[in-house]
Parts: sequence; structure tokens; C-alpha cells
Amino acid sequence: MLSALHRRVPVWSASLKAVRKPLEPPLAAPSALPPTAPAVSLVMAVDNTIETEGKITSVLAGTMFRVELGNKHSVLAHISGKMRKRFIRLTNGDRVKLEMSPYDLSKARIVYRLG
Repeated sequence: MLSALHRRVPVWSASLKAVRKPLEPPLAAPSALPPTAPAVSLVMAVDNTIETEGKITSVLAGTMFRVELGNKHSVLAHISGKMRKRFIRLTNGDRVKLEMSPYDLSKARIVYRLG
């Protein structure tokens, strides 16, 4: 019979197999919030957009446009996904409806072509 020194498997590995227990699910940590606390959402609501109208002044590369608003400010705008999907064409002089985020008023999304 081979001794422990001549075996390829270490002696301790055979003893661990007998002692090993199945994994148990970890216990749930107690919540820091009381059960009656309202859930907090970290996602910005869609209602926080500013809708305005403007006129396209220049067509840029990559479906980007320079749009002049009614108050003579100029913003950089891109086409929304649904307009891109439907292949709506925009040219200089088109009136468009824009959505702007209150966090960055220099950029906008074109959501509708008014004509």
C-alpha cells in the first residue's frame, strides 16, 4: 500500500471532503429603514423636461443640429430615437419641437417636426 508521501493527492484534501458542509444562504442584514418608510427612486422622472419650439439653423454631422429658440438662444440638438427609427428628414429652416433637461440648457432632443 502507498503511504501518504507517495500519493498524488494531499492527505488533508480527503479529510476536508468528509467535513465539508453544504452552503447555507446568508442571513439577511437588518434594514436601516423602518418598514413604513417610503421607497426612494433615484431615477429622474420624465416630467422634468422643458418643452419648447425652435428653428433649425444648421445641419451638423451625426444627426446633430444647431437650433435657434424663440428667445434667440442657440442649442445643440439631436434627433430622438423614434424620429431616427422612422427616418424623418430635417433640413435648414424646419420648425421643430424640442425637449430640454433642466440640468443642461445648451443641449436638446428633437421630438417632433412642425414643418
